[in-house]
Amino acid sequence: MNNNVVTGDGAERGYLPLLGDEAGKIFNDLPDIVCLSHMRWDFVYQRPQHLMSRSACERRVFFVEEPVFGAAVPRLDISQRDCGVIVATPHLPGDLDDAEIAAMEQTLLLGELFLERNISDYILWYYTPMAVAFTWRLEPLAIVYDCMDEPPAFKSAPQSLKQREAELLSCADVVFTGGYSLYEAKRHLHPNIHPFPSGVDLEHFRKARNKTVDPDDQAGIGRPRLGFYGVIDERVDQELLAGIADARPDWRLVMIGPVVNVDPAELARRPNIHYLGCKDYKDLPAYLSGWDIAMAPFARNESTTRISPAEIPEYLVAGVPTISTSIRDVEHPYGQQGLVKIADTPAEFVAAAEYLMGPGINYDYTAWLNHVDETLSSNSWDGAWARMMRLIDLTIENRYPDMFFTKSAAASAGQSTNFTDA
Repeated sequence: MNNNVVTGDGAERGYLPLLGDEAGKIFNDLPDIVCLSHMRWDFVYQRPQHLMSRSACERRVFFVEEPVFGAAVPRLDISQRDCGVIVATPHLPGDLDDAEIAAMEQTLLLGELFLERNISDYILWYYTPMAVAFTWRLEPLAIVYDCMDEPPAFKSAPQSLKQREAELLSCADVVFTGGYSLYEAKRHLHPNIHPFPSGVDLEHFRKARNKTVDPDDQAGIGRPRLGFYGVIDERVDQELLAGIADARPDWRLVMIGPVVNVDPAELARRPNIHYLGCKDYKDLPAYLSGWDIAMAPFARNESTTRISPAEIPEYLVAGVPTISTSIRDVEHPYGQQGLVKIADTPAEFVAAAEYLMGPGINYDYTAWLNHVDETLSSNSWDGAWARMMRLIDLTIENRYPDMFFTKSAAASAGQSTNFTDA
């Protein structure tokens, strides 16, 4: 582990993402990023996609997915997305049930990628600790662990995941967490750890404030509508959904997102609950625009103890009054600041929704929206990405004081800016 810990305001400033022509001028001077992810690039547009797409504007980014099993012989499928990210998907034989052999095959495939793409100076950026099994021999300039959630808390988590995470924490140079509760739980495990709650694409989600034509599959659903989007898995409280639907059969509950690691038979099924499936990220504002209430009906169990739902700031920036269960990273700061109503039972949810559906009577919607804008105006993904990259730059500087790399598009253009603390 690198003991040159980077802290303080100096780590949070001076890295302005230009994300344009100036970045291209220094593209070849920056270390590559090799990102190892448990999520597929084309699954749901989340934290990895936000950060890696921005990184790809100024350097090469290789996004290595978990393997797909069923190939006749091992191979690595490589494709490039419009944002510039190069996605590498290992394909392994379906009968490869030995973890050590699977790791060896992935080591060989990754080695081929490094040779073919001439990857020599690079940063390893982990989203999955399981990738340590086939990357521990590599010699990156820096190791980054961006911990989105508490991986061992999920029912589907491999038994070895906790041990792999411990190994990753022992060798990482810098650690980021997806929220403050996760930071509090892990801060004693690493000397260079920083909380980075989810940012929000302000311009993108503000489009929802301009009422647009409903998407076809939502247009026929009556009002009022309470909506949710995200991954529908063990974290979503199905009993709560059913209870709300039963209490108010005249309301419509719209559920958007893929169903993962949950038996479809276990989903809450009511005539007024509508599952619309997965939607493209670019289309989300159009759906939000047609909701009366946005909701985050998360169960309170081990898998949600330390989550920091990315949907919450997006709902708020879209201008949709929001209700959530008592998830710690939602209660603080959003609940305490009066931006989100907190409710844990069907009765509480119904009461909160009835209150929020009376703007101008129960509360001042314009004042609430102004408060949203004041609170979230500096909470962009651009800013979060810039602060993270600055911390990585300083970590590499401290580790290799005699090594020179152009640090950023901002440095190349002779520009700088200050950012608030993460």
